[in-house]
Parts: sequence; C-alpha cells; structure tokens
Amino acid sequence: MTAKIVLTAFALVALPAASFAMCSDRQHQAQSCAMGSQWNADTQSCEKIVNS
Repeated sequence: MTAKIVLTAFALVALPAASFAMCSDRQHQAQSCAMGSQWNADTQSCEKIVNS
C-alpha cells in the first residue's frame, strides 16, 4: 500500500515536469546560419543574404 502511494506521488510530480521540459526546448530553439546567410522562418532554412 505504501509503495503505491509513493509511486503515485512520484508520477504526479515527475511526469508534468518531464513533459514541460520536452516541449519548451522545441519551441524556442535558436537556429544559427553560416556567415553571409540568415534564417528564413517561412521556408525554415538558411538563405544567402543578397545585397543590391
């Protein structure tokens, strides 16, 4: 009986924290591009900077 209570309490504390940690990094990950290019959010890729 005590083991069930401890495991349930651990699950209630650990699972929401783990799911938050997995989701938060994906949304706010920084993208770096090589010199002379910049990140295009529409195409989700680096594009060469054109100076005209």
